Formats: sequence, structure tokens, C-alpha cells
Amino acid sequence: MTLTIFRAEPDDAGALHDLAAATFALACPAGTAQEAIDEFIATNLSERQFATYLADDARDIFLAVIDGEPAGYTLLIAQEPTDADVLASITSRPTAELSKFYVLAGHHGTGIAAELMAATVESARDRGASSVWLGVNNENVRANRFYEKHGFVQVGTKHFSLGGKLEDDYVRERVL
Repeated sequence: MTLTIFRAEPDDAGALHDLAAATFALACPAGTAQEAIDEFIATNLSERQFATYLADDARDIFLAVIDGEPAGYTLLIAQEPTDADVLASITSRPTAELSKFYVLAGHHGTGIAAELMAATVESARDRGASSVWLGVNNENVRANRFYEKHGFVQVGTKHFSLGGKLEDDYVRERVL
């Protein structure tokens, strides 16, 4: 297995959308309607939307490729949060948001996620952040364990709208 992690470029928008479409449901609470998942992907994780993300200087997207096949990605946003609950929770500034972090299910437990995390945190440091924060569904046990293992401490809660329903998320922060 040959793993390569690199900063995504405009030509990667299609691969990022395909990964997002294959992985977004893994982070959703049990019972989330397929229509809500499909709508979120179409609105926020389309190829066009990834092209917009890739053109934004405040965003870094990292792509993990195994033996030439995309296997995971992260999206880092290097700007202050706008959500009031997040603003009240974060303890160290300047901060950056780890907005997206997904690995194909078949590659869970292989070390890819740890490598992606290292590249993303390094990018936040390079941008001058003193912390990285993320929101993760409170029911996502696997993700919460992973983030705890990688130094993200629960510092608050916030809501995430999915299909017109407010989901409960933990706000986690890693001071760098």
C-alpha cells in the first residue's frame, strides 16, 4: 500500500465530491433520512462547491490517495468561527476549523486518518493558528474516540442543521 497525502488542486474537485458522496453518511446520526443526506451532498459537497472551496485562500484541502485511488480528505478553514456557541467555547486564538474529515470505510483503522490529521494540523500551524476546532455529532462514537486520541478536547456544544433538523454536535478543540 502506497499512501500519498497532498494539498488538493482544482483538478481534484471531482474526486473530492466522489469521496464526500461516499463518506458523508458515515458521520450522520442513525435514522437520518437519505433525502437529507443527498440534499446536503448536493448543496455543500458537489464538485462545483469543492471548486469554490479550492479557490478560497482561507481553505486548505488535503487528499489521501492509496495506490492511485482517493481514500480520504480533510478541509481546514483558517478563519475565526462565526457560530456563537463555537465562539464561546474556543479557548485559544487564532484558531482554524477542521471542517471536513473523512476516510472511506474500507480504510478505517489503517493509519490514513492519522496521516491526514498530521498534514492538516501542520497546515494550521503554518497559517499561524494556535488551535484547531471541529464540530462532531455527539452520537458519532468512532469519530469522537479518534479526535480524543488526537488531542481534541470537548470544550462546548453547538447545533448542526441537517434536513431541517438540528443535530447536537460536540465542539472539540486542540491547542497547538
